[in-house]
Amino acid sequence: MDQIPYIKPEKLRELTANRKAEFSSLFAKLRKKKPQNLDDAVQQLHEEAFDQFDCLTCANCCSTISPIVTGKDIEKLAKYLKMKPSEFISQYLYVDEDKDYVFQQTPCPFLMPDNYCMVYEQRPKACREYPHTDRKRFYQILNLTHKNCEVCPVVYRITDELCRQNW
Repeated sequence: MDQIPYIKPEKLRELTANRKAEFSSLFAKLRKKKPQNLDDAVQQLHEEAFDQFDCLTCANCCSTISPIVTGKDIEKLAKYLKMKPSEFISQYLYVDEDKDYVFQQTPCPFLMPDNYCMVYEQRPKACREYPHTDRKRFYQILNLTHKNCEVCPVVYRITDELCRQNW
């Protein structure tokens, strides 16, 4: 796999939209078949991609979407910031339409100008696991993966590669 370039969020949305039918077809096929070796293949593509990509050059995820923030995340972050959990919630979070806590703003309030995370060691679980391309039972998150093609160059590249390999 060659070097993965940083792609601006609006360009990723456009690229993904242009391949909507192709990606939708791929994900429908994977959802139906649930190939046994899919997790291994995606894990390998994930490792190869992150060998070629530095998230600090991008930060599209931190700049454009908000993670779900769990109760454990709130406790950890509040403690780290020397705040009460209720203060942390009122200052940084709101409840979205799915009844989940998410950050009130994007970019993330903890994203620094150099794309480093001010709370990296205490970052929410969703941030630690993003872009979710190295998890088991990958077929269970195909809708999320399709959405993440618009945000993460690595997810776009992995999806593109799955298409090329005729999964």
